[in-house]
Amino acid sequence: MPVPIPRHWRAFLLAGLLLLTLPFTHAAEPSTDATAPEETGLATFAGGCFWCMEPPFDALEGVISTTSGYTGGHLEDPSYEQVVTGGTGHYEAVQIVYDPAVVSYERLLQVYWRNIDPLDAGGQFCDRGDPYRSAVFYHDPEQRRQAEAALQRKGEHFEDRIATRILPAATFYEAEEYHQGYYRKNPIRYRYYRFTCGRDARLRELWGSEAGG
Repeated sequence: MPVPIPRHWRAFLLAGLLLLTLPFTHAAEPSTDATAPEETGLATFAGGCFWCMEPPFDALEGVISTTSGYTGGHLEDPSYEQVVTGGTGHYEAVQIVYDPAVVSYERLLQVYWRNIDPLDAGGQFCDRGDPYRSAVFYHDPEQRRQAEAALQRKGEHFEDRIATRILPAATFYEAEEYHQGYYRKNPIRYRYYRFTCGRDARLRELWGSEAGG
């Protein structure tokens, strides 16, 4: 017959099983000078819902981080509710820190264009209103030159007028924590939102096999 497990051991085992069911988390390891790039670049793009603009850049080798936030408005340190209700002038945007030795700004621009509808002046996909307009915010003269050259090429590609604007970088306010990496934290809700918003269908219509890439 089986040997009975003492009561105090049963409590210990149950506690261990409970711990195994909890999500595993660990502290991020700090970067070291040996792994950090000698020089980093900064890029800022507005393409509608910032949840949807993080994933394509996160997938690129050489991208160090993506941050969702608000830029281009007149209100200092706005909240999400203030931005989406209108009147602050801000765009929902994503700011990218990248290693220019690995990925070029030109490549970031290529990915940006293929993840937006440049013909939509009233927002992006199902998201309507000023906060969801598309824009490239340049940080230096070279970024401006490349962005305007890309805009001109897109104007030659489409018959309709390009609505995407090229603007100087303004103060960037980081969005609330629950917005950061939303597609990782809430993958099912994110995919449902993206599908019902018609984002991927419209991108395929505009860019064909290059959509999202």
